[in-house]
Amino acid sequence: MTLNQRLRPLWPFREGLRRMLIFLWAESQGRVIGLQGGLPWHLPADMHYFKTVTTGHTIVAGSKTFASFPRPLPNRKNIVVSHQPATAFPENVSVLHSLPAVRAYAAARPQEKIFVVGGAQLFAGLLDDVDFLYRTRIDAGFDGDTWMPVIDYSQFTLIDQQPGIRNEKNPYDFVFEQYQRH
Repeated sequence: MTLNQRLRPLWPFREGLRRMLIFLWAESQGRVIGLQGGLPWHLPADMHYFKTVTTGHTIVAGSKTFASFPRPLPNRKNIVVSHQPATAFPENVSVLHSLPAVRAYAAARPQEKIFVVGGAQLFAGLLDDVDFLYRTRIDAGFDGDTWMPVIDYSQFTLIDQQPGIRNEKNPYDFVFEQYQRH
């Protein structure tokens, strides 16, 4: 099985699904997701997974997360949630100014895969709205200054779990997990 086959995103259809809002993130032990505006680890397999599952779809990022990208991510619709005017961002980036605007955007596009990619405030604000969780769980401890909000996993079903391959380039044990809300 090739890496791309193993990392194939699942798209189960849930009866009455009103949107397809998906959280996509990596976290280490202690729910750490960031340090000084970036990731506290280097894990190329996770970056490959991120690219594989988001290419061709919409990503929604908070302004700090968006600022951590070197440029808008190619081959994706980039949306930033910010109080700044749209003119503060590149032309090919859409701006939504509130969480209700994100909810309305997602509700108007029920078959569009919308990946919320951070940060912590955006995850916390949309936690009651998310349909799927795509988590890379890194089994190592890192210092951090940003944490994933606490998620009640009893509201979700684990639908796929694939161990990552630890090697010289990916020096930590890690697992790709996908959950669907009941």
